[in-house]
Amino acid sequence: MNTGIIILLAVAVIVYAGFAERALDRLRLSDKAALLFLVAMLLGGFLPDVPLGANFGINIGGGLIPLILVGYLFSKAESWEIGRTVLAIFIATAVAYGAMKILPLEPTYNLFIDPLYLIAIVAGLIAYLAGRSRRGAFIAGVMAIILSDLLAFVENSLMGVTASTVIGGAGFFDAVVISGFIALGLAEIFGETAERLAPFFGAKTRSEEGMDEDDKGKGREEEGNEGE
Repeated sequence: MNTGIIILLAVAVIVYAGFAERALDRLRLSDKAALLFLVAMLLGGFLPDVPLGANFGINIGGGLIPLILVGYLFSKAESWEIGRTVLAIFIATAVAYGAMKILPLEPTYNLFIDPLYLIAIVAGLIAYLAGRSRRGAFIAGVMAIILSDLLAFVENSLMGVTASTVIGGAGFFDAVVISGFIALGLAEIFGETAERLAPFFGAKTRSEEGMDEDDKGKGREEEGNEGE
């Protein structure tokens, strides 16, 4: 069983047990929707790749479903998140693509970790630092790997190299999952810590600001119920 599937199963268990409710609320995802996407990614990874052209295709679980999820999350993004998220995608993609040019994509005894996993970890970290919000970090982490794979295909095509490329296929399935969830995990850990410490410094985090209108709306509803 590969790393990506293990991570997806672990996240599915966490979501099913109700331990990810706060993070999912910030992503604007329900438990059922999150489990649906996770199961779709798991099952899609075993389905045949979708051909998109000569020597080019997309894996359903590692490419198509993540892109659908990214599109959904983008539709739920706050106005202040969109620009930062787009910037995070560009930065994380540039770093991931540069790392792919430097590091070998095949496992080597000179590294303690699979080079592709290392690239995914770096992409996830950069995605968090640039995106900051939970949605932005996850979107940038996923898109960094997918776009890097796409850029490699375009480069090979321009150079006349007939290498077969499947977006989100093989090891890139693991990389997409690792990068996306590392970015989300960092955003959740550091974001939650910042939000807990903010009152002591009289400040608010960006993620809190993004939730202000929802929180105020809930407060008004509660006040109305109490008045009744």
